[in-house]
Amino acid sequence: MRKRVGFTVFILLAVAVMVGVPFVWGSDMLDDLGSSAAAPAAVAETSSASPSGNPTRKANPAAPTAPNLPPALLHPAPVSVNATGFWSWTVLDRRTGAMAGSDNAATTQRTASMIKAWLASDYLRRTPNPSTSNLRQLTSMIRNSDNTAASYFWGLNGRSASITRLVQMCGLTDSKAYIDWASTMVSARDAARMGACIGDGRAAGAKWTDWVLNEMRNVSSSQEFGVVPALPAAEKASTAVKNGWIVRSDGKWHVNCMAIGTEWVLSVLTVYPSSKGMNYGADICANVTRQLQA
Repeated sequence: MRKRVGFTVFILLAVAVMVGVPFVWGSDMLDDLGSSAAAPAAVAETSSASPSGNPTRKANPAAPTAPNLPPALLHPAPVSVNATGFWSWTVLDRRTGAMAGSDNAATTQRTASMIKAWLASDYLRRTPNPSTSNLRQLTSMIRNSDNTAASYFWGLNGRSASITRLVQMCGLTDSKAYIDWASTMVSARDAARMGACIGDGRAAGAKWTDWVLNEMRNVSSSQEFGVVPALPAAEKASTAVKNGWIVRSDGKWHVNCMAIGTEWVLSVLTVYPSSKGMNYGADICANVTRQLQA
């Protein structure tokens, strides 16, 4: 009888263990017991089949830490220019999207011909098979800054609707359309964003981006003022530019520089008395460029 009772107790204990252990494992009791310990770092997991056919858990290797990038040729640095009137600048790292600039980089000014690079890109993205005649006009607009061609594509692009697309597509925060293409209002930081947008293909699309950049790298020599002359010789050929300049009835020059390098974009906006001449603004662009290489 005693052996039978002992065997019965053993059976009951075994059943209790079989039932109780899964209950404890699946409940919060173990969590409560370990609540004073630090939680382990989470790891991403994927399922794979084991030899038995049951899924097993395998932790993915941790993503490698991005290496520290060396500074681009043009990079954030103190800039000081002794100049009359208004000037602002922004440099953008195309690898990271990081920007730095003057404390008035959000102030808007007229783009003048700088906007022509966008007008060409906007047209080509929306017109993947342009006529030979229109391509010639686009070349003239970018390389020779043809104002008649700019007005033509301004109309084809829907006038101010083109600037609305610019703001939305390129993530501009300060800029807006005005009475004509030359009077589009843009800030230095938005001009840098526009340059990045043209450079990375959002503006013209995959088919035409290289074409637009090639035109910008081959502007006439009279239009390479500002940034390009201040660059090392090895960097000049790969730099795409579209500058803008206009003297208005307010008695002021508006001279702007936008350049797209391999790893950077630089924009400089200037407004100053017309008596100082156009080269005054070009010299400001060059001065900023040199200081950002320090």
